[in-house]
Amino acid sequence: MDCRSSTLVKNQDGCRTVYRGKNIAVVVPAFNEEVLISETLEGIPDFVDRIYAISDGSDDSTFDIIVQRSKVDARVIPIEHKVNKGVGAALITGYKASVNDSMDITAIMAGDNQMDPKYLPSLLDPIIEGRADYSKGNRLFDTDYIKGMSTWRFLGNTILTILTKLSSGHYNIGDPQNGYTAMRNDVFHVIDPDSIFPWYGYCNDILMRLKVHKFVVVDVAIPARYGREKSTIPYPKYIARLSRLLAVNFILRLGMKKAVKHPHWPAMSFVTGGIMFVGGLVGMMTHPFEGPFRVFHENMYSDIILILLGMGVVLMFYGMIISHTSKKFIVPQKR
Repeated sequence: MDCRSSTLVKNQDGCRTVYRGKNIAVVVPAFNEEVLISETLEGIPDFVDRIYAISDGSDDSTFDIIVQRSKVDARVIPIEHKVNKGVGAALITGYKASVNDSMDITAIMAGDNQMDPKYLPSLLDPIIEGRADYSKGNRLFDTDYIKGMSTWRFLGNTILTILTKLSSGHYNIGDPQNGYTAMRNDVFHVIDPDSIFPWYGYCNDILMRLKVHKFVVVDVAIPARYGREKSTIPYPKYIARLSRLLAVNFILRLGMKKAVKHPHWPAMSFVTGGIMFVGGLVGMMTHPFEGPFRVFHENMYSDIILILLGMGVVLMFYGMIISHTSKKFIVPQKR
């Protein structure tokens, strides 16, 4: 077989099909997935160059199964986190390995075999054709696509879609919790991977970062596929953490957008807040009253002092966060 074709590449096993001339990697995060991890790895298409299968602190035989699969399929790279770090942390480990191996595009497929491999080309094509920097699945495009999704899961996903739109600024996307994604590898370092949220909210966090740097995100219609997998998400903890993340990201996104356009804006915010806070303190100390806190709500003068103190603290805190974050997060965008 002639390996000089644009659709073939020569490796240690001879000629192998590649996808549209690009080096494709798939990251497979897995936590206690001994039942389904083998099926997941076996189903990944032949055109994928590297499969980074990461056992994230599993206490079952997940990692042993991955190792056995790597002996049959040389593309499978076993990686083990000795302790559970979170699915976001597992993805970052996989992304870094993909970048180090000079892959062009990295896709994510969960270890519970929930992501149908036949739709992988649909995620890769918009990136290869230059229409997107990041593509993601969306199960909410059509009622037929959500078959198998429980009512509560659908309701929760709909609410999270609305909140993520507000938090990230991606008003054209849906189903933000869908982890079936693909990303250009040269985007990876721009979004400051080491500070990405390590737990289940990683996908919401990535969307905000992509928006700040004006990377193009597209939704791809992919139906839900549910089977024998069992959710291990502790939902009360998940809701609390994700709500906090979305709120913080909303503030950071607005601040960093200004910091990108006006690099001195965080310092201006801090200085302005400091002036307001000092002004409030001076007003409180010079106001004629018997105790330092009786000033509050006594009259309009007191209300102004309270506003100065409150806004001063907020602006100083805001300026410090944006300044600290932007130093490592805002770097020249690579295209």
